[in-house]
Amino acid sequence: MGHGEHSTSSSPIDITTPSVARMYDYYLGGTDNYPVDRQACEDLDRIAPSTKELALNNRRFLQRTVRVLAQEYGVRQFLDHGSGLPTQDNVHQVAQRVDPSCRVVYVDNDPIVLAHGRTLLEENDETAVIQADMRDTDGIFAHSEVERLIDPEQPTAALFVSVLHCLPDADDPAALVRRVADRLAPGSFVVICHLVSDDPQVRADTTDFMLRSTQGEWGRVRAPAEIDVYFDGMEILPPGRLVEVSQWRPDTDLAPRQQTQEWIEYGGIGRTR
Repeated sequence: MGHGEHSTSSSPIDITTPSVARMYDYYLGGTDNYPVDRQACEDLDRIAPSTKELALNNRRFLQRTVRVLAQEYGVRQFLDHGSGLPTQDNVHQVAQRVDPSCRVVYVDNDPIVLAHGRTLLEENDETAVIQADMRDTDGIFAHSEVERLIDPEQPTAALFVSVLHCLPDADDPAALVRRVADRLAPGSFVVICHLVSDDPQVRADTTDFMLRSTQGEWGRVRAPAEIDVYFDGMEILPPGRLVEVSQWRPDTDLAPRQQTQEWIEYGGIGRTR
């Protein structure tokens, strides 16, 4: 439901308002959440009972895409937008199991993410976490840690995993994806998954709930066709189309699937030309 969190400021941690990042942490079984986040999850479950299952499958999708890009496509640098709170098997851990030289920059503007991330990564020279608004493409690419770790001449994987639905239409998520893709070397990759529903009422109900709960720190649950255009101009990697993420190259036929479909995480990988 939210890999990371969108916010317009780097204010101190607010434990009176639910946070998308902390709600996601709770669904994944983490401990970096507060009663207000857990209550919001309970309320959300009454609208969309599959949300915990959705969050777990989304996390597995992130791990599979990173592994596939590192193993099969030789990607050695990753830029993770809206990375959220660290949990098990983070991007750098998955990628560096394939090749210890893989470099990862996590981008988030939540101060709790920065604090936890820096503690986790202080002994890993190939990985950094920076506090930045994911919409600030110029600022991100000019950051000293991005310049240190991301070679602009080499293919990069830009990750937008369960974060673009945190942006309102006024911020134009599709334009953000294009700006980032344009900054990457040819033959780079863009990983996107996004909360969608085919049911207009579900889209309205879940969007309204999240807007109220987060006091406006949310965008919109969108229709699948709206996400397809984010990949305009890119080659979609196999299976050649966007899918509900538990269906994206599952590890085995017995891999967990999302059983209900009131809303889903919908995504895939595009390769820039």
